[in-house]
Amino acid sequence: MTLAEMLAAFATAPVTADAQMRRFVGFSLADWAAVGLAGVDEPVARAARQMAQEDSGGLGVAAVIGGGRAAARAAALANGATSHALDYDDTHFLHIGHPSVAVIPAALAVAEAQGASGADFLDALTVGLETACRVGAWLGRSHYEAGFHQTGTSGAFGAAAAAGRLLGLDRATMAQALALTATRAAGLKSQFGTMGKPLNAGFAAETGVTAALLAQAGAESAPLAIEGAQGFGPTHAGSALDDAFAGLGTEWVFPGISYKFHACCHGLHAMLEAVGSLMPLDPDHISRVRIRTQPRWLDVCNQAAPETGLQAKFSYRLTAAMRLAGVDTAALASYSAETAARPDLIALRDRVEVIGDRALRDTEAVVTIDSGTGSVTARHDLAGRLAPELIETRLRAKAVSLLGAGRAEALWQAARALPDVPDMARFSALLGSPG
Repeated sequence: MTLAEMLAAFATAPVTADAQMRRFVGFSLADWAAVGLAGVDEPVARAARQMAQEDSGGLGVAAVIGGGRAAARAAALANGATSHALDYDDTHFLHIGHPSVAVIPAALAVAEAQGASGADFLDALTVGLETACRVGAWLGRSHYEAGFHQTGTSGAFGAAAAAGRLLGLDRATMAQALALTATRAAGLKSQFGTMGKPLNAGFAAETGVTAALLAQAGAESAPLAIEGAQGFGPTHAGSALDDAFAGLGTEWVFPGISYKFHACCHGLHAMLEAVGSLMPLDPDHISRVRIRTQPRWLDVCNQAAPETGLQAKFSYRLTAAMRLAGVDTAALASYSAETAARPDLIALRDRVEVIGDRALRDTEAVVTIDSGTGSVTARHDLAGRLAPELIETRLRAKAVSLLGAGRAEALWQAARALPDVPDMARFSALLGSPG
C-alpha cells in the first residue's frame, strides 16, 4: 500500500474520533474563526480578499472572512491567509506548524459549495487536521530545518483530505488527490516576517481544494508521488519517519495542539511564560537576561533588532523586553513600529542574550534574569497539558479581547451547534459579518 493509499483509507473511513479529539477540533475551529476575523484589516488579508472576489467574477459559493463570497479555491486561499495574518493561531509541535489555517479554510469552502451538514464538516476537519499532523511528523525536523514551512507543506495534505472527504471521493480517488497534492504543496521559512508566511497557509488550503477537485474530475498522479524515489518526502528533505502513522484511525495526535495566548510566534511563548513567572521585576534594575531555547528556533523567531510590528512578533529579545516592561504581549496593538522604536525597550532588549541549547525540547525555554538583588531562573514547557476546561476559558477570553463579548459568544455558540445543523449558513454568515 502506498502512503497516498494508506492516508486515503483513513480519510474516507467512518470517523471514530473520541470525545477528546472532537472537543479539540471544536476549540481550534472557534479559535481559528476569532483570529481570522481579527485579522481582516491586515494588508495581506485585504489583498487576498480582493483577489478572491475579483477572480471569482461574482460567482462565489463560499464565504470570505471579512465579507463577500468567492469560488471555493479562491475562498480557501483568502481565508487561509487571513486566519494566519496575525500569527495568533494554533500550533502543533509534532506537525511543526499551524494545521488549522490550512485545513479549516479548505474544508469550509468545500462544505459550503457542497451544502454539507455541520456534522459532515466536522468529520472532514477531524480527518484533515489529523492527516496534516501525521504527515508533518513523517516529514520531521529535517524537512523543517532544510527551510520548508510545514504549514504550507504538510498542511496541504490535510487540506486535500478534508476537501476530498466533503466531495465524497472514494478511496482510490482520494489517493489520487493526495498524490497530486505532493506535486504542488509548498512553503518556505524564508517568508517568515513577511506577508509570504500567511500566504503559505492560504496556498496550502487552495492546493488541497484544487487537488481534490482535479481528482474528482479524473486527474491521475504517480502512485508514489509522496514517498517515492523522486517523491515529495525525498526531494524535500523528509525524515520518512514511518512510526508517525502508528495507530492512525484509532489513536489521535491532534489533541496535542498548543494554543496561543500571546500575539506572536509560538516559538516565543515558552520564554514569555517563563518571564511572566518571574515578575514583577523592575526593568531599570535588570542588568542581563539570558534566554536558553531549542536551537531550531534561532532562525525562526530571533530577529535581534526588529523595526516593524510584524518583525517584533519574531523577536526573542524585544518580546522579552516588552513582557518585562509590562507591555501586554497578548494584545495585537502591542506589536507595532512604535513599540519596536521605544528607547526604554531598545535599551532593555540590548541586555537580552539568546542561547541555543540542544538539551531543551522545542516546547521549552529557560530564562535567567540578573538584577541588583541577585539572579532568578525559571523554566517553562508548553507541552505541559492544561485542563480542557482551562483551555476553553482562556480561548473564550482571547476571543472576547479580539472581537468583543457579543460577537465572540455568537461565534462560540455557532461552532458548538455545528453537529446538529443541516448546513454551514449560520457559521459562515458570522465570518462575513462586519461585527
